[in-house]
Amino acid sequence: MSVERRGPLSEGKAKILYSTDRNDFIVQHFKDDATGFNGLKKGQILGKGPINNSISAWVFQYLEKHGIPTHFVEKTAEREMLIKRVKIIPVEVVVRNLAAGSICKRLGIEKKHRFEPPFVEFFLKSDELGDPLISERHIFYFKWATPEQLKEMESKALRVNKLLTQVFDQVGLTLVDFKLEFGTDNDGNILLADEFTGDGCRLWDKETGEPLDKDRFRHDLGRVEESYQEVYQRLKRHFEGN
Repeated sequence: MSVERRGPLSEGKAKILYSTDRNDFIVQHFKDDATGFNGLKKGQILGKGPINNSISAWVFQYLEKHGIPTHFVEKTAEREMLIKRVKIIPVEVVVRNLAAGSICKRLGIEKKHRFEPPFVEFFLKSDELGDPLISERHIFYFKWATPEQLKEMESKALRVNKLLTQVFDQVGLTLVDFKLEFGTDNDGNILLADEFTGDGCRLWDKETGEPLDKDRFRHDLGRVEESYQEVYQRLKRHFEGN
């Protein structure tokens, strides 16, 4: 699709959004910048931008083929993809297959506890407030999403979990948990938005249990770039066959 990139619309912790000559499309640019603990820790992961761009493109295309509508249009450059303009719903949906991270600290749950069925939580999308945990009562009272929208978001998130758990299992990885964002298009349709990368999910090697995601950056585990590259190479072989 022929679209001209124009000026920046907004810049977040890991991405920049640019306007285009088409009002219904924008360009999403992936940076190497990395943050942890709600922005308290900052740094860079060399090569993360192109890796996250490619992984998101593969995942979005795969999900589209399996009936999950997304904002993805096409990958246009090493660090950029063309996406549909959506109005982001300020509710992040987190799906947990195994206990890790904040839920262990909040509820005293043992790490690696398996949730059967997968456990879903909601967080307010707000960097200023540190993305706090919220309930359905909060969401409906403050009109962040309607009951119908929330039901659809949760249903889509669980479908994504089922699809991607199988993909990652095939490349020797355990999908521990992940965060999703959704938005609405001009017709009110709910689309999966933002990204799906090692920045927003936990991936453990099935054989060793070693994390191969942003937890290596958060907790100074070393081999950060190598871990991102390892996930990239496994998914590249899976999706592209080379």
